[in-house]
Amino acid sequence: MSATTAASLAAEWEMVVGLEVHVQLKTRTKAFCSCSAEYGAPPNVNTCPVCLALPGALPALNERAVELATRAALALNCTVHPVSVFARKNYFYPDLPKGYQISQFDRPLATAGHVEIGALRDGSSTRIGVTRVHMEEDAGKSVHDRYPGVTAIDLNRAGVPLIEIVSEPDMRSAEEAGAYLRVLKQILEYLDVSDVSMEEGSLRVDANVSARRRGETKLGTKTEVKNMNSFSGVERALEMEFVRQVGVLAAGGRVQQQTMLWDGNAGAVRPSRTKEGSHDYRYFPEPDLPPLVLATEWIDRVKHDLPELPAERRTRFATDYALGAYDVDLLTGSPRLADYYEEVARAHGDPKVAANWVMGEVLAQLKASGGGIDTFRVRPQDLAGLLNLLRDGIVSHTAAKQVFAGMLATGDPPAQIAERDGLIKVDDDAQLAAWLDEVVAEMPTEAERFRAGERKLQGVLIGAVMKKSKGRADPRKLNQLLSSRLGT
Repeated sequence: MSATTAASLAAEWEMVVGLEVHVQLKTRTKAFCSCSAEYGAPPNVNTCPVCLALPGALPALNERAVELATRAALALNCTVHPVSVFARKNYFYPDLPKGYQISQFDRPLATAGHVEIGALRDGSSTRIGVTRVHMEEDAGKSVHDRYPGVTAIDLNRAGVPLIEIVSEPDMRSAEEAGAYLRVLKQILEYLDVSDVSMEEGSLRVDANVSARRRGETKLGTKTEVKNMNSFSGVERALEMEFVRQVGVLAAGGRVQQQTMLWDGNAGAVRPSRTKEGSHDYRYFPEPDLPPLVLATEWIDRVKHDLPELPAERRTRFATDYALGAYDVDLLTGSPRLADYYEEVARAHGDPKVAANWVMGEVLAQLKASGGGIDTFRVRPQDLAGLLNLLRDGIVSHTAAKQVFAGMLATGDPPAQIAERDGLIKVDDDAQLAAWLDEVVAEMPTEAERFRAGERKLQGVLIGAVMKKSKGRADPRKLNQLLSSRLGT
């Protein structure tokens, strides 16, 4: 969508978005049976009579799933109800063996929450309402591209516990929708209730979008967009569907309520099927499960035990470590990165230096390797040890980078690497003078121009000495020596 088109549409029409986010809970077993919920197992091995819906098999609710669902609902500022009811949602898909899904309908686990989002391009922030958080089971997976002309069914995922987080239609742009999803994902990561991986399907998003003229308060006819496998994909799909709907409405047509599929390769949405309403699913209470009854004391205990959430951690990092907004946002991007940084900062004592190295060398290495901080070879205490060597003048900054590379390669402590590789800073005047004389002899033109007053060549000459010394020369003493020996 061009900037001109976007501006024109924004002036006359308003996008209205509500999101339904399905989150697989991080449990060892499925929602209603003892089958493994492991991702990546060979097809159809994690199945049993319950999740295959064989006659006579009865469900039994996973207590751990209830705890994780409650934790998520409380972190989203929802009211968790002491009594909720499971229901049968009747519909047919080839990867849903029962022909119905055990979900919750008119009496969900939790309602009336909200999420605060900020850092939008215009600097604004807003509150997005959370209509409900309810528990349900996942369906299996249809694989359409493995065997030509055939759809393969993998039922390992059938019965894996989910929560569905349904927002209010409070978002007015694709940017807001993306910001809401990123904040939501971060909260769930901090709670450790899910892997929240779109690639593995443990976080999936359905977007309800409609268009109306600016100033109107009545909601337009919505469509539901599916098949989006990234947050940027969600944003692109919303923009394209909004443009399509505005084109229909501006031409005097009517938007049909239907399910649309996002084609990321083509950058387009296409119709899939007519959108069902709740009456089409013929909900009724699940006869094989009693109501879910939660003691008030138990709910209070789960709330008390919630970990520090992203917003709280950002505030604390800004206060305790005197970091700027950019540093805080980057370092608290994931709970494990925040833990890593905090260990380094506490062990070293200078939060800003620790932040610079974590945001610089550490994140650069993680990006290059594609690895995660959980498996990063440089332990927080060892990085702090390297920063201590740098602070105490035992190694130069150049040598510190080499020590860091050695730590990545071997996992050895920094002091051991610095000693073994001869990277301890050299401040002996005689040795420094010898290196400097060699550089002056090798670069006579630059040396003479520096002597004549071209101060910008100081960095060139010092850099050559540092290279010759393999980063061991003391830069402070070297600068003093250069000035005295070349008479400036």
